[in-house]
Amino acid sequence: MTEDRVTENPVTENPVAEDPAAEDPAAEDPVTEDPVAEDPAAEDPVAEDQQVVDSPRGWVNRHIRRYVTTAGEDGHEWRPGVPTLLLTTRGRRSGKLRRTALIYGRDGDDYVVVGSNGGSPRHPAWYQNLEADPTVHVQVGGEEFDARARTATGQERARLWPRLAEIWPDYDSYQAGTDREIPVVVLTRAT
Repeated sequence: MTEDRVTENPVTENPVAEDPAAEDPAAEDPVTEDPVAEDPAAEDPVAEDQQVVDSPRGWVNRHIRRYVTTAGEDGHEWRPGVPTLLLTTRGRRSGKLRRTALIYGRDGDDYVVVGSNGGSPRHPAWYQNLEADPTVHVQVGGEEFDARARTATGQERARLWPRLAEIWPDYDSYQAGTDREIPVVVLTRAT
């Protein structure tokens, strides 16, 4: 699978060599154009704290839009054998809803994601957000649901990590290249 690390990205059709979950933690409150305001379908005024702001990273933003528009038909499987979900957290400083695309695995009924940030020394913004408020919204393909996020620790993390590294082998090199323990996050559907 090593040869798949730099391939044609179906989102941009340009070569990429980065984790789709890698995101600049400083981008939690970016000063960018409001994607909702650009959408002509967004004529209905929505309370500002309920508007969803997609990742400011260009290709991730386009991936999210196609995923949402097609109910995951285009985007759920980012690459062969690499499924993605959309995770929406509430910004810890702004209070705005923030959405990003993440590679995921399964553990029974739960979904599991990794806060790799491409091996950066800092946790990704979405992880910092869910530490502040673990109530999240998830979209997997065409299915959407609310969930509660928690960080796996100890034996649970040790059990889940190899499963996720099997889906995205770069996770192992990301962990080897940083001093922080990369978080494994379990998303449990709200009842």
